[in-house]
Amino acid sequence: MKRNSRISDKKIKILLKNTIFILIFALLITNFAFFNLSPYKSELVWAEEKSMTSAKAMAVIEKESGRILYSKNQDEKLPMASTTKIITAIYVIENCDDLDKKFEVPSEAVGISGTSIGLVAGEHLSIRELLYGLMLRSGNDSAVALAILTSGSEEKFIEDVNSWLSEKVGVFDTHLANPHGLPDESHYTTASDLAKISAYAMKNPTFCEIVRSQKISISDEMQSKYPRDLVNKNKLLKNYEFADGIKTGYTKAAGRCFVGSATKNNMTLVCVLLNCGPMFEECQELLEKGFNDYKRYQIVRKGEKLGEALVEESDIKTIDLKTECAFYYPLSKSELGKVKVNVDAPKILKAPLKAGEEIGEFNITIENQLIFSDKFYIINNIENNTYGSKLEKIIENM
Repeated sequence: MKRNSRISDKKIKILLKNTIFILIFALLITNFAFFNLSPYKSELVWAEEKSMTSAKAMAVIEKESGRILYSKNQDEKLPMASTTKIITAIYVIENCDDLDKKFEVPSEAVGISGTSIGLVAGEHLSIRELLYGLMLRSGNDSAVALAILTSGSEEKFIEDVNSWLSEKVGVFDTHLANPHGLPDESHYTTASDLAKISAYAMKNPTFCEIVRSQKISISDEMQSKYPRDLVNKNKLLKNYEFADGIKTGYTKAAGRCFVGSATKNNMTLVCVLLNCGPMFEECQELLEKGFNDYKRYQIVRKGEKLGEALVEESDIKTIDLKTECAFYYPLSKSELGKVKVNVDAPKILKAPLKAGEEIGEFNITIENQLIFSDKFYIINNIENNTYGSKLEKIIENM
């Protein structure tokens, strides 16, 4: 009996050990799954993002609001080849008084390597013609000529443009070493920066007119060996009915680069692709996805009343809190019920109040994320109606 008892005890111990081992193993598996949940999700997000494009970097932006709808490696600094000329073109347009005045082509702009419109030293073209040569034919000689004619030298132009990018456009991860995009280690942008710059440029009517043109003829007084019947290299303009710009680019270092734009349903989207083989096809797909996923909505109207405030010590008892401008924003269907307009202004004001005086603000959020804010101002002077103030006026007029 004692022997059987010892055997049973041994079996029980073995069983207990196995049970404990199984429990520990199960706990380890559970904890491993729990602690690796976030990385697993990130990989899924990355896989979805990656599947949207084969580009090394991408950004799709809505022109008016500047909202980036889709992106991939949007903040990675990369070469951008001839999409550089978007920057050159909009800077020149903004900083030249007369685009149709004829200028003599400087000798420094002749014989630039890469694509060319065959400029000849001493011939005469207008800034506008050089801009068409820049954006349709992608003339590197046009880029240098425009830089010199705008700033006096290519070096000064680069200095001016780099300052303008940060101070005027508000981008800080783009730096130009030349006006055309030929390879240079200090010449780079990011997909998000180039999207913002391109959206900024597309708000200029002259720029838009140039980049949507499919063909144009420009001056050729010296009978250059290069044809001056310029055909736009942007195939999206032919293949996609809503396309209206913008610019192609290629160098071995940058790969195939493209910035495309299209307007549909009162919304303009700009798509940036850096180092992308099927750039026209993927651009069209991303633009269509944007138009399908998002619609542009008016969140507030110009002059819309968002509240009111009581006015003390005045004949005017209340004033309306009205918006100074309208605000539109691209929203997906899932975001429609999540937009909130919040007013931050005092309920009671005391006269006197001067026209132009700030009296509060409002902000617009999506799921507590700020997308817009603006101020409320007094429109007209509001006088004080107390006896003291009336007496002061009588004394002043005596």
